[in-house]
Amino acid sequence: MQSVLKILFFLFFLQPLLAQEEVIFYFDSNKSELQKSELQKLNEWMTTFPSVKIVAINGFTDEDGTSGFNDTLAQKRVDFIYRLVEGRIKIREDFKTRSFGELHQHKVNKAENRKVSIFYIFPKDLVREDEILGIKKEIPIEKPKPARIFPEVIEIQNPNGTKSVFELDTNFMKQIDEAKPGEKLKLDNLNFQINTFAIVNESRGKLYELLIVLQQNPELSIDIQGHLCCMAVDRTNLSNQRAKAISNFLRMNGIENARVSYQGFGSTKPLYPLPEKNEEERAANRRVEIEIIKN
Repeated sequence: MQSVLKILFFLFFLQPLLAQEEVIFYFDSNKSELQKSELQKLNEWMTTFPSVKIVAINGFTDEDGTSGFNDTLAQKRVDFIYRLVEGRIKIREDFKTRSFGELHQHKVNKAENRKVSIFYIFPKDLVREDEILGIKKEIPIEKPKPARIFPEVIEIQNPNGTKSVFELDTNFMKQIDEAKPGEKLKLDNLNFQINTFAIVNESRGKLYELLIVLQQNPELSIDIQGHLCCMAVDRTNLSNQRAKAISNFLRMNGIENARVSYQGFGSTKPLYPLPEKNEEERAANRRVEIEIIKN
């Protein structure tokens, strides 16, 4: 009979906790350790609710003694509880403890002021944890990219003192500027002297289009990829040398090494199967592309 009464009392004692998110443990005057009955109460709470999550532990004292003494005492009470629950009950990562000392609304019964409150949530509410705690997650606002204005024409001083004027494809430059990581763009009208990595003079404007975009968009990083037509094996590593020539031009004009990489694929990634049927297919396979790495 006595065992049954104990069980009924235990269930009666726990019933209010099932509907609450706070459990309180009381301390003797000037003590920072729980007396035996309260310690048993704490152990029973942890045994009954092993899956709850603690979000805060707050410590309090009565008004007896100096403020400094009470602040220290309240913190000691919090630390005592924390050591007992640590490792047994899940605790929020940004868990907070607060020692109120005597700075709280006191009850007439001094014994009710000497306490530690544990605030917790039940497993079913974990998905709403931040909402319950009133924490609003900041939604990062994507800053719009600055509107960049690209020149339509560029005039270049040649080593012999003459000047070369190139018309620039501003639409293509905007396309590069706005491309997402993983996108590939073909450098149309970029031609090399036959069987060399020397860029023909008429194609130099394409290099400046790429250079200007990289200069104006410091977030942009690219991988330059060379491709060949016609031959199954790139015996002279020509596709790699052509990609490297473009990379060297950009780096010589101030673009950091970390922002530009290059590689040659030979004829391993043709747009049309080898052997090509006509010049149109050969021209399509014989290309340089840039892949956007970061933007």
